Amino acid sequence: MALAQRDTDYHTYADYLTWPDDVRYELIDGVAWMMAPAPSLDHQDVAGEIYFQLRQALQDRPCRPFIAPVDVRLPNGDEEDGRIDTVVQPDVLVVCDPSKLDRRGVRGAPDLVVEVLSPGTASHDHVRKRQVYERAGVREYWLVHPVDRMVTIYRLEDGQFGKPEVGELAGETPVGILPGVVVAWDALGERLFPPEF
Repeated sequence: MALAQRDTDYHTYADYLTWPDDVRYELIDGVAWMMAPAPSLDHQDVAGEIYFQLRQALQDRPCRPFIAPVDVRLPNGDEEDGRIDTVVQPDVLVVCDPSKLDRRGVRGAPDLVVEVLSPGTASHDHVRKRQVYERAGVREYWLVHPVDRMVTIYRLEDGQFGKPEVGELAGETPVGILPGVVVAWDALGERLFPPEF
């Protein structure tokens, strides 16, 4: 199931702020994409566990983790907030530059973005959002697939994402941009629902 567009109009963050809260959207290059309905328990458990582990690991460090929904405004240059046409809500993110944080969320590329894949969002996260995060300068992008028990990791190299690393949700996965920080999967894997065949 593909995500639906709100309409065919071009939108900015100023428009986005006027929309009702009962339906959530992300803006990508001015196109409003309706976000999927409430995610599965596995999705929430994975996102929550990753956030929890990052929060503990970064407790005495300058980098701060956040969990959705948090608006991440990705300007193309120095345009004012109202004119920004890309606003996303990653499942989990880490920001190491405090100047990017304000009461509305984040302005500029997070250092780490984690998207937990759902059937309705997988292609959107793999294609559109990967391109957006690469262009914005996200240093590390994780796509976590709770059903297939896999993680795909992209790291920024010379302004582009290099070849992805693919691993299982087992043992520990180090966060490349955060020395000494890992995400441990085994206890989480025991809690997830068995795959459906």
